[in-house]
Amino acid sequence: MNTKIENLANHLSAIASKSLIGLIVATALIGCGEKPSDAKVSQSLVRVNGKEITVHQLNNELARANIQPAQKEAATKQILSSLIDRQLLEDAALKAKLDRNPNVMQTIERAKSQIIAQAYLQSKVANIGKPEKSEIEAFYKKNPALFSERKLVEMEQLLIDSRYINDEFKSVLGGFKTLQEVALWLDSKGIQYDRGEVARSVAELPPQISERLKDARKGQLFVIGMGPRTMLVLMDSIKDSPVSLADATTQIEQTLLNNKRKEIGELEIKRLREEAKIDYLNSSVEKPQVAEKKDVNKNAKDDITSGITGLK
Repeated sequence: MNTKIENLANHLSAIASKSLIGLIVATALIGCGEKPSDAKVSQSLVRVNGKEITVHQLNNELARANIQPAQKEAATKQILSSLIDRQLLEDAALKAKLDRNPNVMQTIERAKSQIIAQAYLQSKVANIGKPEKSEIEAFYKKNPALFSERKLVEMEQLLIDSRYINDEFKSVLGGFKTLQEVALWLDSKGIQYDRGEVARSVAELPPQISERLKDARKGQLFVIGMGPRTMLVLMDSIKDSPVSLADATTQIEQTLLNNKRKEIGELEIKRLREEAKIDYLNSSVEKPQVAEKKDVNKNAKDDITSGITGLK
């Protein structure tokens, strides 16, 4: 029973989050009581148990889903159907008085708090201007491994559970020349694995992989531990794959914007903490240490890697 209540609590949290704008619109319409009801009806799409789903709600959901124009017609029908389902579930929950359940009430308050806090941060970063051309060029020049001197590595890989990297596996690994041979051996032992071919910029790869690739040669098979999973990699090639400033500009611009938003957000939280009176009332709760400022350039590299992958 607790699990069901928690699931419904989570669902109502989503309802609280996604229906906020719809609630504001509804409140505004109620305030205009002297106007004819036709104005409201014209904005309504469906009435579910006397409660209306409006154009505003639908458009809000479409915007959140980032629907492409070609998919809008099909997506509109699907999202409207989802809104109907959500309203039915909300009505059923209210009828069952689940809105009075402590877990549900706590979840709703948490969602409300998150929405308001996020809205405040968004208001602080809403008017950030685009980076100057000189900033974009400086970032490009400062990160040659991501752009002008970018190297692309093509490799095959197998991912397996690290618990299978035992003495038996290590003893037979030296005799394998290809990943196909490794895969056949794993099949014979009934060991599950994921297999694929990938092409990545060396600068984008985790340090434990990029370091191994520095001295790797074509056709070399090596093993890289990654905590609970282990990667077996067969390198096919490493080749120069530079990205021009023109091709990288959009991604760099977005990265610099993201970094600026993050920096402003962190500074605002720091300011609010300094101005607030925060009393730790339980001795078991230690006052957290102030985190050191991270390397902005390192964060930029982390943010940009997913976008640069597609630039070939």
